[in-house]
Amino acid sequence: MERKITVAGHSISHTDIVRICVIISLTLSCIFITSISLTRHVETIYAQLFYFPILYAAYFYQRRGLFLAGFCAVIYEVLAYINIFPDTTGMIYTTSQAILFICIAAVVAYFTEKINSSETRFRSIFEKSLLGIVLFDQNTFAIRMANDPFASMLGYSRQELGTMTFARFFHTKEEQRRFFEFLGSSEDVIHFETAFISKSERPVWVNLSWSRIDENLVSCSVIDITQRRLAEQAAVENHQHYEQVTEHAPTGIVIIRDNRIVYTNPIFRAFTGYDADELYGMEIRLLVHPDDQSQFPAFMEVLDSQPSLPDRLVLRFRTKTGDTRLGTLFFTWITRMGSPAILVNLVDVTEHERLKETMLLDNERRRGTMNTVAHELRAPLQPLIGNINLLLQNPETYGVTEKIKEILAQCSLSVDREQQIIDQMLELSVLDAGKVPLKYISFDLPALLQSVIDDGDYASRADLAVTVPAGLTFEADANRISVVLDAMLTNAVNLAKPPRKIRISYTSAPEDTMHRLAIQDNGTGISSAKLDEIFNQSPGNGNAGQSERIGMSLSIAKKYVQMHGGFISVDSTLNIGSTFTIHIPKHPQNAEIKP
Repeated sequence: MERKITVAGHSISHTDIVRICVIISLTLSCIFITSISLTRHVETIYAQLFYFPILYAAYFYQRRGLFLAGFCAVIYEVLAYINIFPDTTGMIYTTSQAILFICIAAVVAYFTEKINSSETRFRSIFEKSLLGIVLFDQNTFAIRMANDPFASMLGYSRQELGTMTFARFFHTKEEQRRFFEFLGSSEDVIHFETAFISKSERPVWVNLSWSRIDENLVSCSVIDITQRRLAEQAAVENHQHYEQVTEHAPTGIVIIRDNRIVYTNPIFRAFTGYDADELYGMEIRLLVHPDDQSQFPAFMEVLDSQPSLPDRLVLRFRTKTGDTRLGTLFFTWITRMGSPAILVNLVDVTEHERLKETMLLDNERRRGTMNTVAHELRAPLQPLIGNINLLLQNPETYGVTEKIKEILAQCSLSVDREQQIIDQMLELSVLDAGKVPLKYISFDLPALLQSVIDDGDYASRADLAVTVPAGLTFEADANRISVVLDAMLTNAVNLAKPPRKIRISYTSAPEDTMHRLAIQDNGTGISSAKLDEIFNQSPGNGNAGQSERIGMSLSIAKKYVQMHGGFISVDSTLNIGSTFTIHIPKHPQNAEIKP
């Protein structure tokens, strides 16, 4: 940094002091030489000597140079008048010379100010520009000037750049060679993208634009486009990832634009039997079975408005070989190449539907078999029940002893249990067929609950605690709900541990949409692995025999609750107990409720 001194409150640099001394010395020398020449009438070009201090001063200090020119003109005119007066010709000549001093000083000051102004603007742009700017020699590539953005872009200082060549920054020899070819074309170039190497050996992608200032000097602007190139690279990678996902997706994918297919993945091509070239540009409607084409969205013709899309469509398709396949379609608006398009996901459900139909037929056959078996089992039970009841009612007539009566009583219980199992088998068969209608009425839940407790004699078998609001009404099928409550209470009592404690509570808040009736026991609990099995027990289930309850009662209860639009949840902890909660809608839809 240039040193300065302060004189009378003004700071003067060492350079200005030297320049002022030079100007004063030249001016005094010119005055002295001119004075000697005029006094001795020496024929010499003494007037031109004043141009040295005048031009020097006008170049470095434009306005002060004009003052110096005026001072020199006056001194020169005074010396001339003293020595050549009254020579009129000489006086006119010296006067014109004095005037010429001022004119030349004014011209030099004007153009110098213009040059300095242009240089100032250039330096201002150069220093304050947000872009990197570098000036280098076209022949040697030596850097003449470089601004701070260019230096920070590559991690160098401006002093370091002053000792380097522009050609050394290129990341590879190939990029350097390509730059030399463009530079040698003798044309100004814009948007030349290449890669530089920074001081830390990190590649920096840049955009170069250059023009020639003169035959050797080149001005080059440098824009850091690393982030843009990284974004472009990420976009390419995302596109490749998208293609990999779509190409290997387990579902069919087709993209439609202007009602025509522009992309299909292998699964969709395998589904239709056509290859990619055959499908490209085809109307997707033509692939749909003629009987289902009316269901295909008609708004596909106008994509720009982006109307609402259907959530799902199940349509039949005609393959290339003429076969019919069933597909579920899902539609989504997307943007492809800047234009709106529709992404269609297709799930082949042909085999699923075939299996579903097969299962329905199998279920029908199974229900038919179950009905037949149930009726066949019920037939031989009737005489058995009648004979046992006859012997128990008239023991004296048939010589039945007390011991035999006990055996017959146990047989009667077993026959009754078997009768209940058969009835439940028939009930499940009817429920599976969906042939059980619900008869909705408005009834008092506490009264129904007490009736179930009394009929099952549950109060004598366990300690019951009932917390249900008085006057609580349900809008449901009372008979079915009583079956559900009976099954839940039977399950709770049979699984509880002595002393058996059963808690029945209503836990629904007024703003809830569901009634929630919880039945809690203090049994051994149910493991999470067996929670799904408790509603699907068979008549021969060992647990059912062990707990002396009907194995299918919970299955029937679950189906009745589901028919009402509700469900049964279970919360169980081993060795602590289980809580079964019945969820029934408070306001069932599409149900005619009778008081």
